[in-house]
Amino acid sequence: MIVRLMGEGQFELDRKHMAELNNIDNNVVKIVNKGDEKAFKAEFRKLEDYVHRFGKPVPHEILKPSDVIIPPADISLEEARKIFKGEGLIPD
Repeated sequence: MIVRLMGEGQFELDRKHMAELNNIDNNVVKIVNKGDEKAFKAEFRKLEDYVHRFGKPVPHEILKPSDVIIPPADISLEEARKIFKGEGLIPD
């Protein structure tokens, strides 16, 4: 599975990690709905950290279709409200 971190590049993530990434994504949706900016930033950072930890960077000269696109790290809570809704970034 290819995950794009906007502003950073693509990472190849083994499918066995998708359940946990989806769990974090669902938590982000819940926090965004509550409007807690501090909790949102912390949980959103977990998404990025998880991809960095378990993903293998795809060389920049290779472009593959992304299965999941994670917004840039500086996303605001207001911007997140438009993206993190329903099932979030990763369909259940």
